[in-house]
Amino acid sequence: MAKEEPRSISRDLQELQKKLSLLIEFFQNNPKVIAFTKSPVGQYLDRHPFLALAFLVFIVTSAVPVGFFLLLVILTTLAALVGVIILEGLVISVGGLSLLCILCGLGFVSLAMSGMMMASYVVACSLINCWFSPRPLTQQNPNGDCQLAMKAADFKGLYQE
Repeated sequence: MAKEEPRSISRDLQELQKKLSLLIEFFQNNPKVIAFTKSPVGQYLDRHPFLALAFLVFIVTSAVPVGFFLLLVILTTLAALVGVIILEGLVISVGGLSLLCILCGLGFVSLAMSGMMMASYVVACSLINCWFSPRPLTQQNPNGDCQLAMKAADFKGLYQE
């Protein structure tokens, strides 16, 4: 029964890979995506993936504060119709300044998050490549720890007296 589990996991991973490749194909063949990637902005972001990721994280994290700001603008506009024009200008200017501060902070946070995501991606890819590389092991370490044992021939002549 233990021998059947890796086959089903492998089959599940192959199915997942097929589904992900179909999803990626769907997005790549979308006419709006094709038009965007041919634009100068799309080509620039294609050449600079870190900036594209930072831009995407910034847009996602700034959606809620911008939504609150627009709600504030709509509510103060309704209050202005009632006759509170001075309060509207004050609230919108204070709200605009606070939105500016929040968006600047979110810009720094999105750059930091993008850096952490890129670093974790590089580390994960390196670990996966190290763990699942097809190279054979030279010999087993007699101590039993995870480090590879070194061949004695590699050090031949290093410590000759």
